[in-house]
Amino acid sequence: MTDLREDRDAWSSANCSIARAMDIVGSRSAMLVMREALLGTRRFDEFVRRVGIGEPAMAARLKEMVAAGLLERIPYREPGQRTRHEYQLTRKGRELLPVITALRDWGDTWAADDAGPPVRATHRGCGHPIRAALRCAQGHDVEEGNIEILAGPGLVRKSDEGR
Repeated sequence: MTDLREDRDAWSSANCSIARAMDIVGSRSAMLVMREALLGTRRFDEFVRRVGIGEPAMAARLKEMVAAGLLERIPYREPGQRTRHEYQLTRKGRELLPVITALRDWGDTWAADDAGPPVRATHRGCGHPIRAALRCAQGHDVEEGNIEILAGPGLVRKSDEGR
């Protein structure tokens, strides 16, 4: 098979998985909401305080993330209070952990201030830092130069667009 990078002008990016993912989680606030959810934040007021956006914006963002299937609303009621909802990660939301980890790794390396990274994620079992890594389905570590980009079933060739 031929690496698609050799003939980039022949295929369309109209059906791009990266673009579709960015439509869902591409805003700063969406990624920060996911960061907080992955750290255990569940309640609306906690999201507002920790992400640092206003209540109307947070309500809209959480609604979008529930609609996208990243979070689900779970009712709860404290004694003497009205029923409220907390937000729980779905499998789809939990699977953003490697993405958030990769962004943190990159930010720690290229965007941290002089004091260094604000948090460290370590493996509870051994105490070593956790880092995002590229691996094939067989478990091999993969370096940038060893990646082939091949046609997938959803590839649209420019010659087929509009048919």
